[in-house]
Amino acid sequence: MKKIIVIPARYASTRLPGKPLVDIHGKPMIQRVYEQAAGSAIKDVIVATDDSRIEDCLNALNYNVCMTKVDHPSGTDRLAEVAEILALEDDDILINVQGDEPLIPHAVIEQVGSLLEQNPNASVATLSTPITELETLQNPNVVKVVASGTGRALYFSRAPIAWHRDSNNHQNSDEIASYPYQRHIGIYAYRAGFLRSYTQWEPCSLEKTESLEQLRAMYHDHVIQVAEACEKVPEGIDTAEDLDAVRSLLAN
Repeated sequence: MKKIIVIPARYASTRLPGKPLVDIHGKPMIQRVYEQAAGSAIKDVIVATDDSRIEDCLNALNYNVCMTKVDHPSGTDRLAEVAEILALEDDDILINVQGDEPLIPHAVIEQVGSLLEQNPNASVATLSTPITELETLQNPNVVKVVASGTGRALYFSRAPIAWHRDSNNHQNSDEIASYPYQRHIGIYAYRAGFLRSYTQWEPCSLEKTESLEQLRAMYHDHVIQVAEACEKVPEGIDTAEDLDAVRSLLAN
């Protein structure tokens, strides 16, 4: 069984154009993400991109890069193409590290790969972190997850789940304290065989309603294994403000 870290990197971004190549203290962001991934115990790292500018940057650094199609509807589809290009076996594991997370801890990358390896009935593994603030719980841009006692995902939602029956439609800080709400972290490990199946399925109604790709896997009865992240995972970079925050953090 192989384990490979794949970093999808698209040049186009509506909120931060050219995001993978923005400078962070002398290094393009994609270089910093690659360095974080390569610093883990999993030494096979590859960037999947559809843009020659990103390819040129990575080639200059002697980093592994895989050119993929420009018309993939999702990052998951891009990973599936990488699995085909590399001719991976069905049980081989691809760990998807987002290309806009230059501060992602090594241990978290290793954790999600081991989580899938240790759960042979799962097709996908991912991580979560506790929600402790009401504003975060109510934010639809924050994806919430509930799992079974054995760590199998039961549902992902942009809504606050679980829902307190007696909340009168207004959850409060007392209710946060009474239930271990979990925020989904967007790092995944996939089996290559699952990715081949995933690309053959049409988006399901749940996925389209919530705009969450992982619900397609659950709709087709595939197990997603969830564990709480072993370390705090800093926010990724989506906007110019996020970029300034990361630059400031590294400067200090």
